[in-house]
Amino acid sequence: MSVIIQLNDIRKDYYMGSQSVTVLKGISLEIFKNEYVALMGPSGSGKSTLMNILGCLDSPTGGTYVLNGKDVSKMPDDDLAEVRNTEIGFVFQQFNLLPRLSAAENVALPLIYAGVSKKERMERALEALKKVGLADRSHHKSNELSGGQIQRVAIARALVNNPSILLADEPTGNLDSKTSVEVMEIFDKIQQAGNTVIVVTHEEDIAKYAHRIVRLRDGLVETDKPRAEAFAQMQTH
Repeated sequence: MSVIIQLNDIRKDYYMGSQSVTVLKGISLEIFKNEYVALMGPSGSGKSTLMNILGCLDSPTGGTYVLNGKDVSKMPDDDLAEVRNTEIGFVFQQFNLLPRLSAAENVALPLIYAGVSKKERMERALEALKKVGLADRSHHKSNELSGGQIQRVAIARALVNNPSILLADEPTGNLDSKTSVEVMEIFDKIQQAGNTVIVVTHEEDIAKYAHRIVRLRDGLVETDKPRAEAFAQMQTH
Protein backbone atom coordinates (compact mmCIF):
# COMPACT_ATOMS: atom_id res chain seq x y z
CA MET A 1 0.00 0.00 0.00
CA SER A 2 1.24 3.50 -0.76
CA VAL A 3 1.43 6.21 1.90
CA ILE A 4 -0.97 9.10 1.25
CA ILE A 5 -0.33 11.06 4.48
CA GLN A 6 3.01 11.25 6.26
CA LEU A 7 3.36 13.36 9.41
CA ASN A 8 6.82 13.73 10.94
CA ASP A 9 7.14 15.31 14.40
CA ILE A 10 4.20 17.69 13.89
CA ARG A 11 3.94 20.44 16.51
CA LYS A 12 1.39 23.19 16.82
CA ASP A 13 1.73 26.20 19.13
CA TYR A 14 -0.86 28.87 19.72
CA TYR A 15 0.07 32.28 21.12
CA MET A 16 -1.99 34.13 23.70
CA GLY A 17 -0.33 37.45 24.30
CA SER A 18 3.24 36.68 25.32
CA GLN A 19 2.46 33.08 26.27
CA SER A 20 2.56 30.10 23.92
CA VAL A 21 0.48 26.96 24.35
CA THR A 22 1.67 23.78 22.65
CA VAL A 23 -1.34 21.74 21.51
CA LEU A 24 0.44 19.13 19.36
CA LYS A 25 3.73 17.98 20.85
CA GLY A 26 5.36 15.96 18.10
CA ILE A 27 2.99 13.70 16.18
CA SER A 28 4.36 11.22 13.66
CA LEU A 29 1.82 9.21 11.69
CA GLU A 30 1.44 7.43 8.36
CA ILE A 31 -1.92 6.85 6.71
CA PHE A 32 -2.08 4.64 3.64
CA LYS A 33 -4.14 4.97 0.49
CA ASN A 34 -7.64 3.48 0.90
CA GLU A 35 -7.33 3.18 4.71
CA TYR A 36 -10.28 3.90 7.02
CA VAL A 37 -8.98 5.59 10.16
CA ALA A 38 -10.75 6.96 13.24
CA LEU A 39 -9.06 9.74 15.22
CA MET A 40 -10.22 9.70 18.83
CA GLY A 41 -9.35 11.48 22.04
CA PRO A 42 -10.86 13.39 24.94
CA SER A 43 -11.57 17.11 24.78
CA GLY A 44 -8.23 18.95 24.75
CA SER A 45 -6.31 15.99 23.30
CA GLY A 46 -5.47 17.89 20.10
CA LYS A 47 -7.67 15.91 17.69
CA SER A 48 -9.42 19.00 16.25
CA THR A 49 -6.08 20.76 15.77
CA LEU A 50 -4.68 17.65 14.07
CA MET A 51 -7.77 17.45 11.83
CA ASN A 52 -7.27 21.09 10.77
CA ILE A 53 -3.66 20.33 9.83
CA LEU A 54 -4.59 17.10 7.98
CA GLY A 55 -7.24 19.08 6.08
CA CYS A 56 -4.78 21.88 5.19
CA LEU A 57 -6.99 24.36 7.08
CA ASP A 58 -4.00 25.21 9.28
CA SER A 59 -0.22 24.80 9.10
CA PRO A 60 2.00 23.19 11.74
CA THR A 61 4.46 25.23 13.79
CA GLY A 62 7.09 22.52 13.34
CA GLY A 63 7.59 19.19 11.60
CA THR A 64 6.64 18.11 8.08
CA TYR A 65 3.38 17.01 6.48
CA VAL A 66 3.64 15.24 3.12
CA LEU A 67 0.28 14.73 1.39
CA ASN A 68 0.20 12.60 -1.75
CA GLY A 69 3.92 13.22 -2.30
CA LYS A 70 3.74 17.02 -1.72
CA ASP A 71 5.17 18.74 1.35
CA VAL A 72 2.26 20.96 2.39
CA SER A 73 3.61 21.98 5.81
CA LYS A 74 5.07 25.30 4.65
CA MET A 75 2.88 26.04 1.62
CA PRO A 76 1.44 29.56 1.28
CA ASP A 77 -2.32 29.93 1.84
CA ASP A 78 -3.21 30.14 -1.87
CA ASP A 79 -1.46 26.84 -2.61
CA LEU A 80 -3.06 25.22 0.45
CA ALA A 81 -6.50 26.32 -0.79
CA GLU A 82 -5.83 24.55 -4.10
CA VAL A 83 -4.74 21.37 -2.29
CA ARG A 84 -7.89 21.49 -0.15
CA ASN A 85 -10.11 21.86 -3.20
CA THR A 86 -8.52 19.00 -5.17
CA GLU A 87 -7.26 16.49 -2.61
CA ILE A 88 -9.65 16.66 0.35
CA GLY A 89 -13.41 16.36 0.79
CA PHE A 90 -14.77 17.69 4.09
CA VAL A 91 -17.83 16.49 6.00
CA PHE A 92 -18.65 18.49 9.13
CA GLN A 93 -21.03 18.03 12.06
CA GLN A 94 -22.73 21.29 11.00
CA PHE A 95 -23.91 20.51 7.49
CA ASN A 96 -23.11 24.01 6.12
CA LEU A 97 -25.60 23.84 3.23
CA LEU A 98 -26.92 27.04 1.68
CA PRO A 99 -30.70 27.00 2.28
CA ARG A 100 -31.70 28.82 -0.93
CA LEU A 101 -29.90 26.34 -3.17
CA SER A 102 -31.15 22.91 -4.23
CA ALA A 103 -29.31 19.76 -3.17
CA ALA A 104 -27.60 19.57 -6.59
CA GLU A 105 -26.57 23.25 -6.48
CA ASN A 106 -25.09 22.79 -2.99
CA VAL A 107 -23.15 19.74 -4.14
CA ALA A 108 -21.85 21.62 -7.20
CA LEU A 109 -20.46 24.57 -5.19
CA PRO A 110 -16.82 23.33 -4.91
CA LEU A 111 -16.73 22.94 -8.69
CA ILE A 112 -17.38 26.66 -9.19
CA TYR A 113 -14.05 27.40 -7.45
CA ALA A 114 -12.40 24.77 -9.65
CA GLY A 115 -13.60 26.61 -12.79
CA VAL A 116 -15.81 23.76 -14.07
CA SER A 117 -18.55 24.66 -16.59
CA LYS A 118 -22.17 24.78 -15.38
CA LYS A 119 -23.23 21.78 -17.47
CA GLU A 120 -20.41 19.60 -16.15
CA ARG A 121 -20.99 20.88 -12.59
CA MET A 122 -24.58 19.65 -12.61
CA GLU A 123 -23.65 16.32 -14.22
CA ARG A 124 -21.00 15.68 -11.57
CA ALA A 125 -23.31 16.86 -8.75
CA LEU A 126 -26.01 14.39 -9.86
CA GLU A 127 -23.42 11.61 -10.05
CA ALA A 128 -22.27 12.39 -6.49
CA LEU A 129 -25.88 12.46 -5.24
CA LYS A 130 -26.43 9.07 -6.87
CA LYS A 131 -23.51 7.67 -4.84
CA VAL A 132 -25.27 8.62 -1.59
CA GLY A 133 -28.71 7.45 -2.74
CA LEU A 134 -30.24 10.91 -3.22
CA ALA A 135 -30.53 11.33 -6.99
CA ASP A 136 -34.31 11.66 -6.62
CA ARG A 137 -33.91 14.62 -4.21
CA SER A 138 -31.56 16.68 -6.36
CA HIS A 139 -34.01 19.60 -6.81
CA HIS A 140 -35.09 19.75 -3.16
CA LYS A 141 -33.89 22.56 -0.87
CA SER A 142 -32.49 21.73 2.56
CA ASN A 143 -35.73 22.65 4.39
CA GLU A 144 -37.43 19.89 2.36
CA LEU A 145 -34.93 17.23 3.49
CA SER A 146 -34.49 15.22 6.71
CA GLY A 147 -31.34 15.55 8.85
CA GLY A 148 -29.93 12.33 7.40
CA GLN A 149 -30.64 13.45 3.84
CA ILE A 150 -28.97 16.80 4.51
CA GLN A 151 -25.85 15.02 5.78
CA ARG A 152 -25.87 12.82 2.69
CA VAL A 153 -25.99 15.96 0.52
CA ALA A 154 -22.98 17.23 2.50
CA ILE A 155 -21.17 13.93 1.82
CA ALA A 156 -22.00 14.19 -1.90
CA ARG A 157 -20.57 17.74 -1.91
CA ALA A 158 -17.38 16.38 -0.30
CA LEU A 159 -17.10 13.72 -3.04
CA VAL A 160 -17.86 15.91 -6.08
CA ASN A 161 -14.21 16.82 -6.74
CA ASN A 162 -13.14 13.15 -6.57
CA PRO A 163 -10.81 13.84 -3.64
CA SER A 164 -8.10 11.41 -2.50
CA ILE A 165 -9.20 11.80 1.12
CA LEU A 166 -12.57 12.19 2.81
CA LEU A 167 -12.17 13.93 6.17
CA ALA A 168 -15.21 13.81 8.46
CA ASP A 169 -15.43 15.73 11.74
CA GLU A 170 -18.06 14.26 14.12
CA PRO A 171 -20.24 13.51 11.06
CA THR A 172 -23.09 11.97 13.09
CA GLY A 173 -23.06 14.48 15.96
CA ASN A 174 -26.43 15.99 14.97
CA LEU A 175 -28.13 12.74 13.91
CA ASP A 176 -30.21 10.10 15.69
CA SER A 177 -28.76 6.59 16.06
CA LYS A 178 -30.65 5.02 13.12
CA THR A 179 -29.63 7.81 10.74
CA SER A 180 -26.05 7.65 12.09
CA VAL A 181 -25.84 4.00 11.04
CA GLU A 182 -27.10 4.86 7.53
CA VAL A 183 -24.49 7.63 7.19
CA MET A 184 -21.66 5.40 8.41
CA GLU A 185 -22.69 2.70 5.93
CA ILE A 186 -22.22 5.31 3.18
CA PHE A 187 -18.66 5.95 4.45
CA ASP A 188 -18.06 2.19 4.25
CA LYS A 189 -19.08 2.20 0.59
CA ILE A 190 -16.92 5.26 -0.14
CA GLN A 191 -13.88 3.53 1.37
CA GLN A 192 -14.62 0.31 -0.53
CA ALA A 193 -14.76 2.38 -3.75
CA GLY A 194 -11.15 3.44 -3.19
CA ASN A 195 -11.15 6.61 -1.07
CA THR A 196 -9.12 7.12 2.08
CA VAL A 197 -11.54 7.95 4.92
CA ILE A 198 -10.55 9.70 8.17
CA VAL A 199 -13.27 10.20 10.79
CA VAL A 200 -12.72 12.38 13.86
CA THR A 201 -15.07 11.22 16.61
CA HIS A 202 -15.44 10.81 20.36
CA GLU A 203 -18.07 8.07 19.92
CA GLU A 204 -16.86 4.48 20.25
CA ASP A 205 -19.84 3.22 18.16
CA ILE A 206 -18.77 5.42 15.25
CA ALA A 207 -15.07 4.52 15.60
CA LYS A 208 -15.99 0.83 15.25
CA TYR A 209 -16.65 1.39 11.53
CA ALA A 210 -12.99 2.31 10.97
CA HIS A 211 -10.33 -0.33 10.36
CA ARG A 212 -7.71 1.47 12.44
CA ILE A 213 -8.07 3.63 15.54
CA VAL A 214 -5.58 6.35 16.52
CA ARG A 215 -6.11 7.75 20.02
CA LEU A 216 -4.63 11.09 21.05
CA ARG A 217 -3.96 12.35 24.56
CA ASP A 218 -2.29 15.61 25.60
CA GLY A 219 -1.09 16.39 22.07
CA LEU A 220 0.55 13.02 21.44
CA VAL A 221 -0.46 9.69 19.88
CA GLU A 222 -1.39 7.48 22.82
CA THR A 223 -2.23 4.33 20.82
CA ASP A 224 -2.45 3.39 17.14
CA LYS A 225 -4.04 -0.02 16.59
CA PRO A 226 -6.18 -2.03 14.18
CA ARG A 227 -9.88 -1.95 15.14
CA ALA A 228 -10.12 -5.44 16.69
CA GLU A 229 -7.04 -4.91 18.84
CA ALA A 230 -8.12 -1.39 19.88
CA PHE A 231 -11.52 -2.54 21.12
CA ALA A 232 -10.22 -5.75 22.72
CA GLN A 233 -7.77 -3.64 24.73
CA MET A 234 -10.51 -1.18 25.70
CA GLN A 235 -12.69 -4.01 27.07
CA THR A 236 -9.88 -5.30 29.31
CA HIS A 237 -9.66 -1.92 31.14
